[in-house]
Amino acid sequence: MEKVISGIRPTGNLHLGNYFGAVKSFLEMQNEYDCMFFIADWHSLTTHPTPENIRRSVKTILSEYLACGIDPEKAPIYIQSDVKPVLELYLYLNMNAYLGELERVTSFKEKARTQPDNVNAGLLTYPTLMAADVLAHKADKVPVGKDQEQNMEMMRLFARRFNRIYGVEFFKEPQSFHFNQKAVKVPGLDGSGKMGKSEGNAIYLCDDEATIRKKVMRAVTDAGPTMLNQEKPEPIRNLFTMMELVSTKETYDYFNDQYNNMQIRYGDLKKQLAADINAFCAPIRERILDFQNNDDYLRRVAAMGCERASESAQHTLDEVRHIIGFR
Repeated sequence: MEKVISGIRPTGNLHLGNYFGAVKSFLEMQNEYDCMFFIADWHSLTTHPTPENIRRSVKTILSEYLACGIDPEKAPIYIQSDVKPVLELYLYLNMNAYLGELERVTSFKEKARTQPDNVNAGLLTYPTLMAADVLAHKADKVPVGKDQEQNMEMMRLFARRFNRIYGVEFFKEPQSFHFNQKAVKVPGLDGSGKMGKSEGNAIYLCDDEATIRKKVMRAVTDAGPTMLNQEKPEPIRNLFTMMELVSTKETYDYFNDQYNNMQIRYGDLKKQLAADINAFCAPIRERILDFQNNDDYLRRVAAMGCERASESAQHTLDEVRHIIGFR
C-alpha cells in the first residue's frame, strides 16, 4: 500500500472550504492509503507565534480533524515537534541545499516581500524541513496544492542529490497528490472568490447557529432575475453552489426552479441555506467541543501518533547516518 504524508498548518479553525477541499479528501485517503497526518507546529515558528497560540492552535486543529472523521487508528495524527529524528534529517538535507536555489523559491520571495522585517532562516529553509518531514517516512505521495509544487520539486531534488552524493538508491522521489481535481471549490458569501480565512468570508465548522444565520443573511445578492432561465451571476451562483453541498436535491431543485421562473425570494433562500448549513455543521461542532474538553484523549491520540511516526523516522535516520558515515 502506498504511503501518503500530509502536513497541516495550525492556522486556526476549519471552515467549509477546508472541509469540502482537503479534509473530505483525507477521509477518503485514509481508507485507500497508508496515511500519516502531522500538525506542522515547527513551520509555524516562522511567524513567531506566542507559546499560548501554539498550544491553542495545535489543540484546535487536532480536535477539529478528529471531529471531521480522521481515524487515528487508520491514519496516525502526530505533532511535528514530537518527532525529533526529523530535525537531524533536516540538518543533513540543509548541508546539501544551496543558498541560491533556496532564495529562488517563489514562496520565500513572496514572504520576504510581504514581511521584510522577518526574513528568517526558517523561511529560507522551509523546503528542506518539508522534505525532511516527508523523506523521513519514505512517503510515496504528498497531498499538496498548486502553490506547493515548487517545494515538491525541491524535495525530489534533495532526494536525488543525496542518492547521487553517497552513491545509493535510498530515497524515493515523492510525487504530488493533487486531490484538487476531486475537491470542491467552496465559494465565499461575499460575492466573489473562494471561501478563506484571510478573505473574511468563511463559515467555520465551529460556528454556532446564530453566527451561521447572520453570515448567510449578509450574503451578497442582486435585484433578481429579469428573464426566464437567466444565467446566474457569480454572487447568486455562489449561493446555489453552497446549497448543492449542504441541502437536499429537492431543496436545491425547488429554489433553482424559483430562480428560473423569476419567482425567487432571496430571503427565503438564505433562511433555508442557513438552516441547512447549521444542520450540516451541528454534529461536527458538537464533536469538536467534546474533543476540546477531553485533554486526556487528545494526549493519547498525539502520543500514539508520535510513537508510530518516531519509529518510522528513526529507522530512516539510522540508515541515513550509516550511509553518511556516522557510527
